[in-house]
Amino acid sequence: MMPTTPRSRRTVLRAGLVAGAALTATGTLTGPALGAVPTRSSAPGSAAPGDPFGLGVASGEPDASSVVLWTRLASDPTAEDGLGGLGDRSTDVEWEVAEDERFSRVVRRGRVRTGPDDGHSVHVEAGGLAPQRDYWFRFRAGRAVSPAGRTRTAPPAAAMTPLTMCFTSCSQFEHGWFTAYRRLAEEHPDIVLHLGDYMYEYGKGGYDAPGGNVRDHAGPETTTLANYRQRYGQYHADTDLQAAHAAAPWLVVFDDHEVENNWAGNVRELPVDPPGDFAARKAAAFRAYWENMPLRAAQRPRGSSMRLYRRVPFGGLVTFHMLDTRQYRGDQPCDDEFGKDCPSRTDPARSLPGSAQERWIADGFAGSRARWDVLGQQVFFSQVDFTPGAGRGFNPDAWDGYPGSRDRVVDGWVAATERGRARNLVVLTGDVHAHWAADVKRRFDDPSSPVIGTELVSSSITSGGDGSEQKKETAATLAENPHVRFYNNRRGYVRTRFEAGTMTSEFKVVPYVKKPGAPVETRARFVTEDRRPGLTPA
Repeated sequence: MMPTTPRSRRTVLRAGLVAGAALTATGTLTGPALGAVPTRSSAPGSAAPGDPFGLGVASGEPDASSVVLWTRLASDPTAEDGLGGLGDRSTDVEWEVAEDERFSRVVRRGRVRTGPDDGHSVHVEAGGLAPQRDYWFRFRAGRAVSPAGRTRTAPPAAAMTPLTMCFTSCSQFEHGWFTAYRRLAEEHPDIVLHLGDYMYEYGKGGYDAPGGNVRDHAGPETTTLANYRQRYGQYHADTDLQAAHAAAPWLVVFDDHEVENNWAGNVRELPVDPPGDFAARKAAAFRAYWENMPLRAAQRPRGSSMRLYRRVPFGGLVTFHMLDTRQYRGDQPCDDEFGKDCPSRTDPARSLPGSAQERWIADGFAGSRARWDVLGQQVFFSQVDFTPGAGRGFNPDAWDGYPGSRDRVVDGWVAATERGRARNLVVLTGDVHAHWAADVKRRFDDPSSPVIGTELVSSSITSGGDGSEQKKETAATLAENPHVRFYNNRRGYVRTRFEAGTMTSEFKVVPYVKKPGAPVETRARFVTEDRRPGLTPA
């Protein structure tokens, strides 16, 4: 998402201008239990200095028999070398998984070793678990014991177990407090999806919220591995974010700010600002991202390449198709100027996810046996004309910058439904710092075109500051786009409930983020019925 004062790299041009090894372990019930878990404050802010588990714990990538357990050791989260105050030392870390919160019924236990090559991070792929049940996990390093986290395995294949899922995006540390993460944790979801812009790359004051920032980034703009590790350390030290990670397993994908604003494939935002090799910057960013997320070894980056798109099934009810809309895209059209249109935008050869990923999406639809197929992705999928009246203007960084690519994805979906395979399409989106809901049409320029799916767009956790209920220009935009059913400019997240016959979506907001402790409120509620795509207010 572009900052408040956007920089167009094309405008500047015209003006003259990894290898982190996964720590994977099979569980064995040997050795002593870890002992009592110390009590930690639930107040917002940063964890206490000196605690090696001050970055919290997380889990992710659940299937019916395993889950990834994550932590990263750091006694000084914002150390300039990115190593969290632990330097070059290596550490043995014990872990255990239990059936109860008191850890009286431990079912898996093991030990791994981490050090500077991994950014002192730990990734355990804990297997041998039962499907469709809650577990609790924790770690120990020396005498220090981590807080406990809750995780949950997926149901067995074909099970239609209802699923509560929350999703969100865009948490700019400087723009506000992460209260929405804590409110999300209080929903007790079965799974959380984060759709990108987990952290922001700017140095202190490089991206100001309206009315000013309330916190400062540590360190300069992130360009090196040490910079990215330091920035993730600062974000992970936030106790509201830790609460969300400890509440449920996560599925994550990055967007642009985990590297730099509006990057596209091998094309950076600006040609010389900041200086340096872009491939090296991407390699550092990908490595730090993997180190700091509960991802499997299969997602470990190889230099400046990272296979992030993947499918995660939850029984027979939901399949999550997690997309990567950054690494393989062509450069944005129309000089990447928001609200513009140009002939190159409609070139059908251009692709947002890349041709290989487009085929992978179509293959997933063609082989689907899920009741709900969910695309977890980053940028607005539905068409949005931002120019009222005559003329048209689009966001070239979204799917509107690549409409031929969108048409191929939609046609793949329609072909699968005609063969009786795919059934309900749901697109989840982040990026735009506001809540939106839209009916996905087969062809947006054809008023008679049928609705073939549902798009839910989550607002940001903090990006954009407190926000407002509406923007003054919104009414004209909505009138231009009748398939858009809802808009709200507060911060927050979306809570969804998947059942065999319905998907219920609730748009949650916090009224402010520039001070901590905001309550959560529901701004809209919709129901989507099985085989009846689109949104019905509830």
